[in-house]
Amino acid sequence: MSLLQLEGLTAGYGGAPVLRNLSLTVGPGEVVALLGSNGAGKTTTLRVISGLLRPMAGEVVFDGRRAGAASAHGLAKGGLAHVPEGRGIFYGLTVAEHFRLGYGGVRVDPEEAYQRFPALRELRNRRAGLLSGGEQQMLALARVLISRRKLLLIDELSLGLAPVIVDAILPTLRQFATETGGGVLIVEQHVQRVLEVADRGYVLSHGELVMEGPAATLRADRHLIMASYLGRNA
Repeated sequence: MSLLQLEGLTAGYGGAPVLRNLSLTVGPGEVVALLGSNGAGKTTTLRVISGLLRPMAGEVVFDGRRAGAASAHGLAKGGLAHVPEGRGIFYGLTVAEHFRLGYGGVRVDPEEAYQRFPALRELRNRRAGLLSGGEQQMLALARVLISRRKLLLIDELSLGLAPVIVDAILPTLRQFATETGGGVLIVEQHVQRVLEVADRGYVLSHGELVMEGPAATLRADRHLIMASYLGRNA
């Protein structure tokens, strides 16, 4: 059974659809990449799944239950985590205070966070607002990864980060899926890098699905991906 299933999903803003008739799945232990140019509907997809935006048509099934009318809070309690483009951290709190706060009402073990991201141990008494972009992203991911979520939605993990930082962070998502059996749906601009850790990928263009397949197949077909309106060098 899939952890996440979208069937004929249409969604948008002010009555105007941004996303049209999208169907996709994420299974247990899978990392799935959602690709496409700016404005393709990727972030809208994540917002619908996490309950921040109501669908206009279609169905969202999370962990075997219809989730289209569920609240964001209810979905979070059910095991869904959404790391938005802005990272979702508290700039006035220290790294250690973030772990004492937990995530989604779940108490977390800071030692596990420091094992996954050793750089955070030395930064534990520093306020999040004083961290670099890469350190902030590590903090945001660490809180989610150690909270034992069933499904992670990650929006533009690499935004504003150096490629070397992206290469260090992306494998933690593969590790999470493999070790816990959780699922990951990730929106990412570094196409080739994310397809190296993903199992499968979907490509959106102008709100519609134009390509899907195993990550290895998509990674090998660079020109086909670029022709699918990614709008950037892969």
